[in-house]
Amino acid sequence: MDTDTALFEEFKNLATEKINPDTIDIDSKSIVEVLHLINNEDKKVAHCVEKEIHYIAEAVEIIVNAFKQGGRLFYIGAGTSGRLGVLDASEIPPTFGSDPEMVQGLIAGGYKALVWAQEGSEDMKEQGAIDLMERGFNSKDVACGIAASRRTPYVVGAIEKARELGAKTLYVTCTPREQMNIHVDVAVCVEVGPEVIMGSTRMKSGTAEKLVLNMLTTTSMIQLGKVYKNMMVDLQMNSKKLEERSKRTVMEVTGVSYQKAEEILGQANGHVKTALVMILKDVNVEEAKRRLRDSDGFVRKALAD
Repeated sequence: MDTDTALFEEFKNLATEKINPDTIDIDSKSIVEVLHLINNEDKKVAHCVEKEIHYIAEAVEIIVNAFKQGGRLFYIGAGTSGRLGVLDASEIPPTFGSDPEMVQGLIAGGYKALVWAQEGSEDMKEQGAIDLMERGFNSKDVACGIAASRRTPYVVGAIEKARELGAKTLYVTCTPREQMNIHVDVAVCVEVGPEVIMGSTRMKSGTAEKLVLNMLTTTSMIQLGKVYKNMMVDLQMNSKKLEERSKRTVMEVTGVSYQKAEEILGQANGHVKTALVMILKDVNVEEAKRRLRDSDGFVRKALAD
């Protein structure tokens, strides 16, 4: 069997390339009927993700442990999967006040691929490893491959390099677990079934990947003390929106006025956690910072006597 024929057979058998019997006549439907068909398929995704929570939890434990040891999380993907990884990584610093280096996204074809499809780049297996190493990836870091079909060469190349270095590896895919033949520490296999449009993995598969990535990073940041109750308390006041959100958070938690929240945040150099401890424990900036240091940055622990 030649290479092209073998590849054809591989694609033919992928779960993401199957024909969806529930949307087989979608091209004959009205606009509203098409929308209902899409919506009905989307409703299935969250339940599919729920089935993988055990594995997602294992992945979070690996990520948190790496963060505590000074490691970083790297997402690696191509096309939709790559864009979702870059998106999730880019949203972590403004949401949780983290170092931009802490979570990074690699996409086949580089930054240009974020806005223009670079289809051939996903087939460059060696480039995945090269791009990962150019970021200074090392054994303390975690590599998380994202590929709906599991097989994307660019992603596989990066994961293999990470394993070679002794780093922990994760994989987010929409391939059934029994077909997952890439060696990683934890695989999250969300079986969303055939897409609305055959092979269009930007739809249900992309939605599933987005949900999983949200869970991985949000839960990890909670475990690092970057959330108090259900509020972001490590955000940075580097935009008007975040300035006002910071004040509102302080007001919601402590009950102080807008003016008082603004005043205390000024004393705390814009750090919401410090401001909360200052107000709720009636202490100065230095004491609030000490409490937070002693509690590993957890506000709830810092407030305990």
